[in-house]
Amino acid sequence: MAWLRRWWPALLWAVVISAFSTGVFTSDNTSRIIIPILRWFLPHASQQTLFFLHYFIRKTGHVTEYFILSLLVLRGIRAGKRGVTLGWALAAIAVVGCYAALDEFHQSFVPGRTAAVSDVLLDTAGGIAAQVVVGLVILFGDIRKKRRDNALRPA
Repeated sequence: MAWLRRWWPALLWAVVISAFSTGVFTSDNTSRIIIPILRWFLPHASQQTLFFLHYFIRKTGHVTEYFILSLLVLRGIRAGKRGVTLGWALAAIAVVGCYAALDEFHQSFVPGRTAAVSDVLLDTAGGIAAQVVVGLVILFGDIRKKRRDNALRPA
């Protein structure tokens, strides 16, 4: 059961991503909600601009979904250990990339959805970005700790 405690957030988020891959979230369906909201915020925007923003929001959703998944997969891989190794980060990216490919394959069977290699690359880029952010947070945390330790050390 310890593995379930570590992995349930990633598994749950994978289910959420799969729900976003259903016919309910086709571009036509999301445009019925997003375009009117955009029109309300940008009343003078052209239809072309609104469609571009809708497209941009949808693609940003891809990056965000898989950024979060990557963090949750890393949490499961770490198994409560402190720090992060390059191997763990690469494993998280591999899991995210594989899940993105599986999700796009699934979409190829959903009416109104299409599978796109570009979406797999975008999803994987979101996973890579998450691991880069984690690495930078750890790096800057280590730098701050060293500076603090040096400042506290007697002269």
